[in-house]
Amino acid sequence: MPTQGAVDFPGFFICFPCAACVSKHVCRYRHIPSVKTLRMDKLHYPVVLSIAGSDPSGGAGIQADIKTCAALGVYAMTALTALTAQNTLGVRSVMPAGPAMLRAQLEAVLDDITPDAVKIGMVPDAASAKVIAGCIETYRLGNIVLDPVMAATSGHSLAGIDVLDAMWDSLFPLADIITPNLPEASAIAGRAISRATTADALCLLEMTGAGGVLLKGGHDTSSDTLTDVIAIRTGGTAYTAEKRHRRIESPNTHGTGCSLSSAVAAMLALGLAPAEAASRAVEALAEAVEAGAGYGIGHGHGAVNHFAIEKFRII
Repeated sequence: MPTQGAVDFPGFFICFPCAACVSKHVCRYRHIPSVKTLRMDKLHYPVVLSIAGSDPSGGAGIQADIKTCAALGVYAMTALTALTAQNTLGVRSVMPAGPAMLRAQLEAVLDDITPDAVKIGMVPDAASAKVIAGCIETYRLGNIVLDPVMAATSGHSLAGIDVLDAMWDSLFPLADIITPNLPEASAIAGRAISRATTADALCLLEMTGAGGVLLKGGHDTSSDTLTDVIAIRTGGTAYTAEKRHRRIESPNTHGTGCSLSSAVAAMLALGLAPAEAASRAVEALAEAVEAGAGYGIGHGHGAVNHFAIEKFRII
């Protein structure tokens, strides 16, 4: 079991909560030097670990996650699942990091730093999904936000056909909140979902076993009002809420899903309850989309304005 923090005393090294380390700073559980000494005299950043792909154009993937977290006053760490060659016009190619390299990144980070929340984005293959799930369980991580990414804004597929099955088996049950858009919700449910409704959000909650669902309604173009639905488990029942706001006309929607899910993770890292974290994240993304509508970057779908999210800081 990994350590969650430690305190040095003369001749002893005691890790919490396991209390299983012995002298010479060697942990019986991991059989490696334990370096996670908790400095009680130091301030602590709220920390999010983003496990996702890279977007060299900066609008989506880990780049969007880092910008979102920074705007909200949260320290972002990353583990790359894949390299992509893409820009605002589309995705040209994808190269998975591979399960071995992904595991190496996660263990290097988690042996040293415990995140307050985790955001999972692009998972390119089933083997990577299993590595992520294994590390979540081994390190007993919490506040897991899963964005079940299946395609880029341009429509390019970002996940293998076996990934959804792997999510069912290993990631959905570990997630505190999943954030599917309507095409992703349809794939998960095995039927067409064309509008974000409370009934469909509750159905996804029950089917996946996740702790919560933020069903995004942005792909529904039948109305000038955009509706997102939040459903969170609360004991034997579920809290639900519909977030309605004016549809914002903007060509710059690249990375909206990445930015929203990382905003949810950041809000959780800051101590908000899941329902409030999802609600504030929806509001923050709407602000970022509106603030970025007038900007021109690239020749396709530009990015949202991550700088505008700063007003939603709670510290």
